[in-house]
Amino acid sequence: MKSPSQTFGVIFGNRDFFPDKLVTEARSDIIKLFEELGFEAVMLSEEETKLGGVETHADARKCAELFKSRREDIDGIFVCLPNFGDEKGVADTCKLAGLNVPILVQGYPDDLDRLDVIRRRDAFCGKISVCNNLRQAGIPYSLTRKHVVHPSDESFKQDLMKFASVCRVVGGIRGCRIGAVGARPGAFNTVRYSEKILERNGISVTTVDLSEILGDAKKFAADDDKVLAKTAEIKAYANASMVPAEKMTQMARLGVVLDEFVEQNALDATAVQCWTSVQANHGCNVCTSMSMMSEDLSPSACEVDVTGVLTMYAMQLASGTPSALVDWNNNYGSEDDKCVLFHCGNWAKSFLKEPKIATAPILGTTIGEENTYGALDGRSPASSLTYGRITTDDTNGTIRAYIGEGKLTDDTLKTFGNRAVAEVPKLQKLMRHVCREGFEHHVVMNASHTADILKESFEVYLGWETYFHEEPSE
Repeated sequence: MKSPSQTFGVIFGNRDFFPDKLVTEARSDIIKLFEELGFEAVMLSEEETKLGGVETHADARKCAELFKSRREDIDGIFVCLPNFGDEKGVADTCKLAGLNVPILVQGYPDDLDRLDVIRRRDAFCGKISVCNNLRQAGIPYSLTRKHVVHPSDESFKQDLMKFASVCRVVGGIRGCRIGAVGARPGAFNTVRYSEKILERNGISVTTVDLSEILGDAKKFAADDDKVLAKTAEIKAYANASMVPAEKMTQMARLGVVLDEFVEQNALDATAVQCWTSVQANHGCNVCTSMSMMSEDLSPSACEVDVTGVLTMYAMQLASGTPSALVDWNNNYGSEDDKCVLFHCGNWAKSFLKEPKIATAPILGTTIGEENTYGALDGRSPASSLTYGRITTDDTNGTIRAYIGEGKLTDDTLKTFGNRAVAEVPKLQKLMRHVCREGFEHHVVMNASHTADILKESFEVYLGWETYFHEEPSE
């Protein structure tokens, strides 16, 4: 599978008393692999240093200057050790470049029948020294599953693809811009968060009063070209046959204004006040617009759940597919490891079989169901599941998270709205953790198995305490 286009700075560590051809062979291996996976390599040429490797401080300075010249392009650094390598050269390059990006360290294996001076590598030992120097310098790094591994090994290809995903998550979270549309629902203390803690972690929140959004929406005439185009987009997105024309116009107006807010503020994600003001003052739900944004990889969370949508964005970066904010909502009969996931109707349609635009019956009981058109109705089919939650720990001034994996099932479920049945190993233990640690009732789901990517990103590079529920043993 081709990866999204990404660029990595490559360091070939070298020791001068090891055979030179080992470095030349490694360059060929890496160039071939990167071409296969669709990655770009930024590396020293064989003319800039001996063989394009790094084995002296002077080499490290040259490599660091090259990396700094491509600072805006480089997503991560890959350290390749064809032999023992020079531990100081690798660490000096990373320090001098100052890119603050993830680093993957790989070492070549020796062949048992070629441990002579012609082919001996000793990267098994050298990798330990390189990691020791990076740790001394306070530089975080990632490791391959096998201590030493040839680039042609299938496990290494998987390691590199995982590393690419880690780079996307870390790079995306640092500098993430979230729009908070309106105030949180008054009854929902659960979605409170600290803007200051997020800002300290490179995550900015842009706020707007809901009245501004609704006021701008009302300024659009029903026959405005933008409203008509958005109406056509909504009808193409999901079955809207039961939506009255005037409600469709209101949904379209709201969608146009939200799109403009996102574009004008260069936002990566949004969290919207979805009840009850929008229904009382605009006459429809905002769920469809949020679903469409999430499907378009611009995630949107309900109930102004800012750290919830941050979790959606992180999972999307890890998997390359949409995420959804859900409630840990109901037990599934007497099944201890199954539960029902639910929300009114704003999940990306990737999670829904034959979605239709309907009403929100629960909200309708208090504000009139005729004011809730715009909620998607649909059931999630069986799939892989990664779930999790990021939260700000305001008491301790930190960010915490939990993550895990399971599956969505096709078990019978007779209800309305956006719904799914999830099977999670040792679910009761997980629920005790969620409650004991004071996490929100909102959780994020993604149709993937990417919890290991998120754990590596959160803990190693972002410094967030992360609980991995039932983490597989290595």
